[in-house]
Amino acid sequence: MQVQPYVHFNGRCEAALNFYRQVLGGEIVSMMKFSESPQKDIIPPGGENQIMHASMRIGDTELFASDGITDPAHKMSGFSLSVAVASADEGQRVFNALGQGGQVTMPFAPTFWTSGFGMLTDKFGVSWMVNVNH
Repeated sequence: MQVQPYVHFNGRCEAALNFYRQVLGGEIVSMMKFSESPQKDIIPPGGENQIMHASMRIGDTELFASDGITDPAHKMSGFSLSVAVASADEGQRVFNALGQGGQVTMPFAPTFWTSGFGMLTDKFGVSWMVNVNH
């Protein structure tokens, strides 16, 4: 059994995955736009170029994503994606990169359990925790 996060980006999926590819070294495994679906009746009005489904491999994890919910009032909440890194230097690099244009909720710093931990919300509204594994 696997649990895989499925994140809805409200029209910014392709930009988000390209950002994560750059920042985290992720690999976009698949990406299908609504216009590529044989089921044309599921295409939201004006949504032909939006992402219906995508998958990205980040390390050993697969992240699923979509433009999905297109309500501008929709806010991502109730979860965080957690990235584990091998060193404090790598953690600081990942934290700074993910935080570009976002909002830091807990600066990356040593804690009682690790040499580096921090929390932020990125520019796409996704909450992240960066933790150094020991």
